Amino acid sequence: MKLVVEGLEAAHGRTQALFGVSLELEEGGRCCVLGRNGVGKTSLMNAIMGVLPTRGGRVELDGRDVTRAQPWERVRMGLGYIPQERTGFGHLTVAENLRVVLESRKDGRRSEVDEVLDLFPALKPLLKRPAVFLSGGQRQQLAIGRALLTKPRILMLDEPTEGIQPSVVAEIEEAILALHAREGLGILLAEQYVEMALRMADSYVVLEAGSVVARGATAELSAHDAERLLAI
Repeated sequence: MKLVVEGLEAAHGRTQALFGVSLELEEGGRCCVLGRNGVGKTSLMNAIMGVLPTRGGRVELDGRDVTRAQPWERVRMGLGYIPQERTGFGHLTVAENLRVVLESRKDGRRSEVDEVLDLFPALKPLLKRPAVFLSGGQRQQLAIGRALLTKPRILMLDEPTEGIQPSVVAEIEEAILALHAREGLGILLAEQYVEMALRMADSYVVLEAGSVVARGATAELSAHDAERLLAI
């Protein structure tokens, strides 16, 4: 599935957050959105997902304008989103969190939960634990697992490494890249951790004050150059 974002503008009340942001994610592509805190990365992800209303521009999925579509409609079309807050149902167990997403689909198979657990085996002994008692890394793995159960064609991750220990970051990175290689899953990643972002993506855009200030292929961008861009 191809994602096209063109001239996107959005605001939080009277405060403009995005100023004509454009990017493209080809089918099966991997793009990272780089930038410091407060430059508009989360606003961009929320606007693409339909959580934040837009004031201008458009969002297209496979040539279909979904700018006014509801978030759940975008999920059905193939967008999977893991927000920075890693929200879930804290009072439900890990197993219940996974099951409630699966049961929301008419074509859901119980074996799909097993596939998620094979991807994140650390969750297996925690199936009866309420999600509120999970560590940050465990919550992130659960959040990704929940998103995968919606059968996305593009997976959007907002700051997936924030507050997570390096060993778990490596496990998450490995799992996502394995999914991409096996299923051609498109990835849109908003991240400050430059080295991980460059490893996981083949293209990048850099945001500053809600605008794109640089873009290109990650193969042509060193970590040093990326750090320099983020210092603008």
